[in-house]
Amino acid sequence: MTTDIHIQAFIEEAFELLSNLEAALLELEEDPHNSELIGQVFRSLHTVKGSGSMFGFDAMAGFTHTIETTFDHVREGKLAVSPELISLTLQAKDLIRAMIESPDETSLSSDAQIILDSIEAIAKGADGADAAGTGPSRTGKIDSLSPVRDTERTYRIRFRPSRRIFLTGTNPILLLDELRSLGECSVFAHLDDIPPLDAIEPELCYVSWDIVLTTDRGTDAIKDVFIFVDDDSVIDITAVDDGDQAADDTGYKRLGEILVERKDVDNSELARVLAERKKIGEVLVDKGLVSREKVESALIEQEQVVKVKKAVRHEQEAASNIRVPAEKLDTLVNLVGELVTVQARLTQLASLLNVPDLVSIAEEIESLTSDLRDNTLNIRMLPIGTTFGRFKRLVRDLSRELGREVEMTTEGAETELDKTVIERLNDPLVHLIRNSIDHGIEPPHVRKELGKPPAGMLHVAARHSGAYVLIEITDDGAGIDRDVVRSKAIEKGIIGADADLTDKEIFSLIFAPGFSTSAAVTSVSGRGVGMDVVKKTIDSLRGSVEVNSEKGEGTTVTLKLPLTLAIIEGLLVEIDSRYFILPLPMVHECVELTRLDVERSNGNDIANIRGEIVPYIRLRETFGIPGSRPDIEQIVVTEIDRERIGFVVDHVIGEHQTVIKSLGKVYRNVHGISGATVLGDGTVALIMDVARLVDASYARAS
Repeated sequence: MTTDIHIQAFIEEAFELLSNLEAALLELEEDPHNSELIGQVFRSLHTVKGSGSMFGFDAMAGFTHTIETTFDHVREGKLAVSPELISLTLQAKDLIRAMIESPDETSLSSDAQIILDSIEAIAKGADGADAAGTGPSRTGKIDSLSPVRDTERTYRIRFRPSRRIFLTGTNPILLLDELRSLGECSVFAHLDDIPPLDAIEPELCYVSWDIVLTTDRGTDAIKDVFIFVDDDSVIDITAVDDGDQAADDTGYKRLGEILVERKDVDNSELARVLAERKKIGEVLVDKGLVSREKVESALIEQEQVVKVKKAVRHEQEAASNIRVPAEKLDTLVNLVGELVTVQARLTQLASLLNVPDLVSIAEEIESLTSDLRDNTLNIRMLPIGTTFGRFKRLVRDLSRELGREVEMTTEGAETELDKTVIERLNDPLVHLIRNSIDHGIEPPHVRKELGKPPAGMLHVAARHSGAYVLIEITDDGAGIDRDVVRSKAIEKGIIGADADLTDKEIFSLIFAPGFSTSAAVTSVSGRGVGMDVVKKTIDSLRGSVEVNSEKGEGTTVTLKLPLTLAIIEGLLVEIDSRYFILPLPMVHECVELTRLDVERSNGNDIANIRGEIVPYIRLRETFGIPGSRPDIEQIVVTEIDRERIGFVVDHVIGEHQTVIKSLGKVYRNVHGISGATVLGDGTVALIMDVARLVDASYARAS
C-alpha cells in the first residue's frame, strides 16, 4: 500500500516536471543560447530519470537517459540548440509521459528508437563522428550519445545526508553507485554517529560518506547525482588534483595537510597539537589559561547554537507545499457547504427566539463559518497560468501544421480561478485558439501582401472583474466577415433572410450548433462543433461569451467566468411563497414596479429607470406560478453581456450566502435553473440561470 502511494506521488511529480520541461523547451526555442533554460531542461530530464529508475520505470529511465545526455552535450557547448532538437525533445516528452502512464506497453519501444535514431543523427551532424557512450543501457542505442571526455580530475566529495533521507524515498547507496559510474571511486563511510542498538531509529540515517572520485565528467555531472537531496544534505565538492601534473617523487600531501584542506582542523590547531600532542581544550586548561568549566560551557554554547540553527533551517525547508488528492478537497468543500447551511438555520432560529446569548453564539459561528468558507475556497483557487502554459505547445504544433507563423503572448497568468472552472475551461480555450489560428491568422505570404508582419499575434489575457474573471483571446488576423456569417446562417436555416441583426448578434451566430464557414472539413475545423462546445461549456459554468471583431484587423473573444462554482453570494427573492436566488454579482439594483408604471408602458415589458429604458422578464409567467400579482412588485436589474435586463418578482428578501446543490439527472435539462440551495428553515430555493432565461425570452419574442 505504501509503495502504491509512493509510486502515485512519483507519477504526479513526474507529470509536473514534464509540464515544466515542455514550457522550458518552448522558451528555449525562442532563446536557444539561454544557459539557464538549458540547465532547467537538463535538470527536469535528470530528475524524471532518477525518480523513474528508483520506482522501477526502467524503460522510461533508459530512454530519458539518452535525451538527458544529449542536453549534457548542449550544456557543455558541444551541441547547438536547433528547432529539430526541440521538436524531437517535445516528442520525447510526450513519449516519456506515455511510458509512465503505460509502463508495460511494449509498442512504445519502436517509437522510442525512432526518436533516439533522429537525435543521434543530429549529434553526428554536430560532431562529425559517433560518440562512444557509457551509462545505463536499457533499450536499443541508449548509450550512443555520452559526452565527449575531458581531462580527468580527482575530486573530494563530502556527503552528509539528512537524517530523514530514507523518509523521502531516497537510497544513498544508489547515489554512491551513480558516482562510481562516473569514474574511479573510493568511498569511506563515517559510522561515528551510529547510536547504541537500543537507541537506533530504523527510519533515520546515521551514516555519512567521504568519496574520492577521479572522472572526466566535471563538477556538473557530480552535482547532478545529488540533485534530489542537495536541499537538505551537506554536500561539498572540491577538486584536489587536476590530472595535468607529472608524477614526481614528492608524492601527495601529508596527512595533516589533507586534514587542514578538508577543514577538519585549523592550521594553528594542527601546529599546537603537533607540539603539545593534546587537545586545544586540554592544553588551555593545563596551562591555567581557562577553567575546565568554561571550556565545557563554551562547547555547550557551540553545540546549542548549531542545534538551533539546524532546527530553524529544517523548519524553513519543511514550509513547502503538500499534495492533497482532489477528492479530499471536494469532500472538504462539501462539508463546509453543509456547515454554511446549518449556520443559516441557527441564525434564523436565534432571530426567532430572540435569546441574547443564543444570538451572540449564532453571530460568532456565522463569522467563523464565513472565514472557514473563504479559506476553503481559496484552497481550491489555482493560477490560470498553468493552463496558459499548455497552449504554447498547441500553438506551436498547430501553426506548423497549417503553415502559419504565430507568436503567442500571455498576460495575467497569476489570476486565480476555482480548480473546477480551470479543469472545464481547457476544451473551450483549445477550440478558441485553434479557431483563431485556422480562421483568423493569415498565412505569412498573405500577411505580407496586406502589409502585416509575417508572424501573426495571438494574445491570451486574464484579469479579475469583481466576482468574475475575464479571459480574452485576441488575434490580429482577418477578423470575422459579418456578411459571410449572415449568409451561412441563412443557408443553414439558423436565421431568416429578412432578420435585422446587429453586429454583436451576427457574431454570436458562430456559436450555433453545426455552424461553420469552412469550405472543407479538416483535422482542425469544419464540422461546426467547436464553437458550440465553447458556448455550452461556458454556459454550464454560469459564464458568458462575447465576440468583437473588425474585418481585416482581428478578433477578440471574451469569456466571463465566476470565480467559484461551490458557494456564491446571491439575492434571495420571493414569488407567491416560492423562493429563487439570483447571482449577486450580476445584480445592479432593485426598483419598484407599480400598476401605474405598467399602464404607462402600454403593455410592453419595459421600465423607465432614471431615463433609461430597461426591458424586464416576469418570472411569475416564465415559471407558470399561479396567483395574483401584488400591487407593488420589484424589478431586480441585472447586467448580462453589457446589457441591462430586469426580472420582476413579488418581494426582494435580501442577500443570501448560497451553497449550490445540483438538481440531479431528472431536472438536468430544465432551462433557466442552474441549481438549488437549502434555506435556514429547510425550504428549497432555486438558483436562476440568468443568461439562459434571457436567451429563452429572446427566442420566444422572435
